[in-house]
Order: sequence, then C-alpha cells, then structure tokens
Amino acid sequence: MATLFDFNLKDKKGNEVSLEAYKGKVLLIVNTATGCGFTPQYEELEAMYKRLKEKGLEILDIPCDQFGHQAPGTDEEIHEFCTMKFGTDFPQFKKSNVNGANELPLYTWLKSKKGYAGGAYEEKLAAIMEDLYNKANSEPRKQDDIQWNFTKFLIDRNGEVVARFEPTVDLKEVEKAVEEQL
Repeated sequence: MATLFDFNLKDKKGNEVSLEAYKGKVLLIVNTATGCGFTPQYEELEAMYKRLKEKGLEILDIPCDQFGHQAPGTDEEIHEFCTMKFGTDFPQFKKSNVNGANELPLYTWLKSKKGYAGGAYEEKLAAIMEDLYNKANSEPRKQDDIQWNFTKFLIDRNGEVVARFEPTVDLKEVEKAVEEQL
C-alpha cells in the first residue's frame, strides 16, 4: 500500500522531487491558482508558513488550471506572481491536474484518504461553480474530487492524511489543526 513518501512531484522546472524529502514534517498540500477569488489566501498561507516553518511545517503549493482556467500562466509566471505579490517562500511545484484521467497520482491517493465531505461553497453557488468546472474539463467530477482551488490536505509527520479543508474553511481553523500536528 502506498504512503505519501512513495510519491514524487515535479518542481516548477520539471525536476523530480521525492516526497520522502519531507519525512518528519507536517505538510499542508494545496492546489492553487493565481486568478481565483481565493488567491488572497496566499498571504495567510505565507504568514502561517513563516510562523510555523521552524516547528516543522512545510506547505506544498501545486498550481492547477482545472477550475475556470484561473491559473493560465507558465510555471515561471505563476511563481513570479506569487513571490512578487504575496512574498511566498514555500515550495511551489509544476502546474498539474488534481482531477480526472491526468490527475497527479498523489491526488488520487490524497482523495482516497480524505474524500469530499461537502461545504466547498454555498449551496446557491453550487450550480455556477459546477458550470465553470464543466466548461474547463471534459470529464465529469467524481464524488471525492477536488471541488475548487485552494483545497488543502493536512499530513502528519508520519505521512498520514489527517484532514481535508475545502477552500471556504477559515484559515484560522486550518492553522489550529496544523498546530495540533506540530
């Protein structure tokens, strides 16, 4: 059975990075986008990273363009935007899919450990968000798929998925859960 440490990601330059390099760390894995209504979360994520990095937190940023084409730039353009606008210093990886036939194997595994439990957005927005998703993706979304940008998975020091946070969850709540793992 696979563990988190069996997976690799490509950095923004296309180099393979083994997640084994993060053994013993608490991880927050986030699919992000530069043109999303949730993009300002970069600022809070960076602040959390600065406060908790010394205690063992790593935030892994995986840009994704599957949600309304809200991450249209190249990997370098995305990195430049994040560092210039939000001062992000946490690791950023290659833009990748988190749902569908071409999703990262890491995301297949993450979703199998913590499926979608609801609450990604208000009910009145559900049809609009689903329409945006369907216009950008030829495959229908599955039950446990990522619903939108800035979904977060919290991983403990042993590589176990302990929580999934939808983008609408207050980052104070996310940080509290992170601190409990540190």
